[in-house]
Amino acid sequence: MMTSTKTSKIIARLASDKKAEDILILDMRKVVNFCDYFVICSGNTDRHVKAIAEGIDEGLEEAGLDIYSKQGMNRCDWIVFDTGDVVTHIFQKDLRDFYRLEYLWQEAKIIDFKA
Repeated sequence: MMTSTKTSKIIARLASDKKAEDILILDMRKVVNFCDYFVICSGNTDRHVKAIAEGIDEGLEEAGLDIYSKQGMNRCDWIVFDTGDVVTHIFQKDLRDFYRLEYLWQEAKIIDFKA
């Protein structure tokens, strides 16, 4: 069984492979009780956001990991994937700037996914 830490890093790398920008992993374990990590990233256009989401979806499937919930795939301005322990937010830049999840959850520790 894969740990939530490893899952979050895989998601971040998959997003990076699709040229996602401003990728963050937030350790939510001491902040909320519904997940262990948030992965947050941005795309420049709806097509870019969709490509990032599809890359994550395909990569997780290849790794044998399930996405239990997918929201926003039709509009492609804010897509949310829930793998159980990791919630992934893929934003268009202007919407990310508007919702500012990093600020809302600023007490969460930022995890380096490249390490």
